[in-house]
Amino acid sequence: MKPPIVLLATVDTKAAEVAFLRAELVGHGWPVRVLDVGLWVVRDGVDVPADAVATAAGSELDELRVSARRDEAMAVMAAGARAVLERWRAAGELSGILAVGGNQGTSIAAAAMRELPYGIPKLIVSTVASGNVREYVGDSDVTLMFSVGDLLGGANPVVAGVLRRAAAAVAGMAAVPDTEDGAGGPLVALTAFGNTHPAVTAAMRVLADSGLGAVPFHASGACGSAMERLIDGGTFHGVLDLTTHELLGELFPDDIYAPVRPGRLTAAGRAGIAQVVAPGGLEYHCFGGKDTIPIALRDRPTHYHNPNNTNVRATADELVVVAEAMAERLNASTGQVAVLIPRLGWSVVGSPAGVLHDPAANDAFSTTLRARLSPRMRLDELDVTINDPVFGTTAARTLLEMMGNRSGAEPHTAATGHALREGG
Repeated sequence: MKPPIVLLATVDTKAAEVAFLRAELVGHGWPVRVLDVGLWVVRDGVDVPADAVATAAGSELDELRVSARRDEAMAVMAAGARAVLERWRAAGELSGILAVGGNQGTSIAAAAMRELPYGIPKLIVSTVASGNVREYVGDSDVTLMFSVGDLLGGANPVVAGVLRRAAAAVAGMAAVPDTEDGAGGPLVALTAFGNTHPAVTAAMRVLADSGLGAVPFHASGACGSAMERLIDGGTFHGVLDLTTHELLGELFPDDIYAPVRPGRLTAAGRAGIAQVVAPGGLEYHCFGGKDTIPIALRDRPTHYHNPNNTNVRATADELVVVAEAMAERLNASTGQVAVLIPRLGWSVVGSPAGVLHDPAANDAFSTTLRARLSPRMRLDELDVTINDPVFGTTAARTLLEMMGNRSGAEPHTAATGHALREGG
């Protein structure tokens, strides 16, 4: 028998929707378990009632309902649901999760799902899926589906189609077998922006020629956090962190690409794996549309990337703060570290003729980093822009040397034909 798909909801308010979804999933050939995360006990049609969920988190439902602040009660129910789901996953009894909810139910369901491994189908039909969902999704692979109408009173003519397709989606996802697509050899993680795309693709070509797999992550906050999470899980053998913009976002969190969890540039060091780091995209803050730029920053040089993304130049003082934090984090590394700095520019728009080109501010970063970085760390400066093919190639070859997998590549210092400043 196939492992069940779990329906997760506050059943005291979503019983009709749960019954509808159960029938749909059964119709697709899936066994179903219902996990109730409400604050009132419902037994009918429920496999794990709310009081058992509270107990799984070490609490009592009656006490939560009477004494706990509402947000604290919701956190307990999410923790209990997460414990139940993890137990089923470990036992091979979980094919996927489908949740329905408003603000409260979405919050509980997302928190319950987020820490489960990537790849397990996780879908939430939510009334709040059309807004800012960063706090719900984090760096997980949770999928949110807008309910269009309210989830109240069952499957009305508007909502029924949404629920029906949600059930079909989860059933379809659960039917796809796990495979190791493209896996088999050592894997390298990379970070990228559109503004550093040429550098990353040049590096990936070198890695591919050397027989290594490459997994790029967009430096958009969630992706970088996901990369750190996967590094902690042992997925990668090396890191080409060419686009470290998220560190600026973490330190100046008005940036829309701030990590969803703190600690960028720390996982590779904890894991003791080789990492090559560059300041790609570090020279500017990312905001939404032009009207979202903080008033205090509106007189700075700005690149209008698209109607929903603007890039505002970071100052020398801000980059000194970033350099200090980068040095502190890299100095704690237990593996090999090399920092490569392209002296002529860190992005397309931050290179000569770009609106965000500011060599003096960049030099403040480089000077501070050189002063703060441990002598056991390598720091090289190349007289190129980050998107010169030389830079990406050099970065990849440097990582290959550190990983002990040169695969015929020449030492990076001999391969460039450009001025290279050694330090550290």
